[in-house]
Amino acid sequence: MNIQRRDLLKTSVGMLSCSLPMWLSVQRQAAASAPVRFRAGSGKAKNCIVVYCWGGMSHHETFDPKMTASAEVRGLFGTIQTDIAGYHMSEHIPLMAQQTDKLAIIRSIHHSDSAHGRGMYWNMTGHKPPRTGNIPPLREDWPSLAATVSAFRDAPRGVPKAVRLPYPMVDNGTLQAGEYGGFLGINYDPVVIRTPAGKAWGGVSRTLGSEVLDLGEEKDLPHLQRRSQLLSRLEDPLQRESAFQSFDHFRELATDMLINGKVRAAYNLDNEPAKVRESYGDHIGGQSLLLARRLIEAGVPITQVTCSAGDLNGGKGDMWDTHSDNFNRLKNNLLPVWDQGCSALLNDLQDRGMLDETLVVFLTEFGRTPKINGSAGRDHYPNVYSVALAGGGIRGGRIYGSSDTNGAYPRNNPCTPADLHATIFNALGIHHNSEIYDLLGRPLAICEGEPLPLL
Repeated sequence: MNIQRRDLLKTSVGMLSCSLPMWLSVQRQAAASAPVRFRAGSGKAKNCIVVYCWGGMSHHETFDPKMTASAEVRGLFGTIQTDIAGYHMSEHIPLMAQQTDKLAIIRSIHHSDSAHGRGMYWNMTGHKPPRTGNIPPLREDWPSLAATVSAFRDAPRGVPKAVRLPYPMVDNGTLQAGEYGGFLGINYDPVVIRTPAGKAWGGVSRTLGSEVLDLGEEKDLPHLQRRSQLLSRLEDPLQRESAFQSFDHFRELATDMLINGKVRAAYNLDNEPAKVRESYGDHIGGQSLLLARRLIEAGVPITQVTCSAGDLNGGKGDMWDTHSDNFNRLKNNLLPVWDQGCSALLNDLQDRGMLDETLVVFLTEFGRTPKINGSAGRDHYPNVYSVALAGGGIRGGRIYGSSDTNGAYPRNNPCTPADLHATIFNALGIHHNSEIYDLLGRPLAICEGEPLPLL
C-alpha cells in the first residue's frame, strides 16, 4: 500500500521534536516513564511560561545599563525611570519599565561558557554542559527545564505537558542540546507547535528534520480520524522495532491534540478579542506569547517561547547575537517586539487573575561584552548578565544582585543558573532536591543550586 508516511506523520505525530536519527538513538529508554522522587517546594505556582532570547541578550541595553561608564561601555541608549526607586532600564523597553512592580530582576547571574549552545544548556537545564564544541542533543543529557517540570506535572488527555513555540533553536547547522527530554526519554521532549499568526522574525528559522505541529493544517475532523486509522496500519511493523517503542505515545497524543477541543481551541487565535491580540503586537514574537497564555489556560503546565529567529545563522537576522550593529538591531527589530509582547503577557495574566499562579521566566544564554567592538556590536559574555522572574509568588519590585561599574563582573550576590533553577522549581512547588532517574537508574537531584530569596 502506497501510504505517504511523512504526510501521515506530519499531521498525526507532528509534535515529535526529534529527527529520525535521534529516534534511533533512544532505543528502549524512549518509552519508559520517568520515575521521580517528589519533595514539595515552598511555592504555589501551577504553571510556567519561559521567554527565551536566543543569541544572548545584552544586559547593557536592557536590565543593567551603565550610564556612568565610559562611552565605549555605555553605548548609545539612554535610560528610563522605573517604578523601583533609583532603578533605570533602557529607554527602548518603556513598557517593561512600567512592569517592574511585577518583576524580580537578577543582575548578578554568571557562568563560564561563551558558546551559544552550551550557554543555552546552562540556562535551560541548570547544569554544566557535558561536552565541548557544538552540542547537538543526546539522550544522556540533562532534561530541559520544561521537560523536568513536566515529569512532576499532570495534564488532561490530549494536552501535552510541555510545549515549545514556535520552532527549535539552531546553531552551526544543528539542533542544540538543552531543549529536550534528555535521559528522561523521548516522551518528555516538549512538543513543538508552530505559531499560526504574526509577522515573522527576519532571518532564518529551521526545523532540521524535527517535526513541528501545525494545528491549522487540517480542519476536517473526520479526515483526521481517517488519517489516524490509516496510521494504525503501520503499527505492527513499527512495534517490531525497538527504536520506535514510544511511537504509540506520540501517535496517541498527536491524534488527541488534533481532535480534542482544548488545544485546537487554544490554537485558534482568531477567537481572542481583537483588543487583546493587538496588545501583543502583530508579530510572531507577541503572538507566540499570546498562544503560550492560551495553552496554559488549556491545561499545558509549562510553555517555552523562543523570542527571536530560530537559527543564529552566523549572526544574520533577528536574533540577539549582536556582534555587529548592536544598537540599530536592538532599537528597530528586537526590543520593540520583546517589550510589547512581554509587557502585554504580564498585563494579560494579571487581568485574568492568572499571574499569581503562573511563573514567567525571562532567560537568555549570556550577556554581551562591556566594551563595544569595532563593528558597533557586543560579543558573547557569560561573566555576568541579567534575567528576570515575574508572577508565580515572586516578590515584584525587587532587584537581586548587581554588576560592577562596567557590567563586567558580579559586584554582590553572585549566583548561577543552578541557583536560578532552584528558585524556579521551588516557586512551582517542586523542591530543588527532588529527584529524577538517569538512564542507569541512578537518582539525581534535579538541581545543584540553592533558591534565591525572591519568593
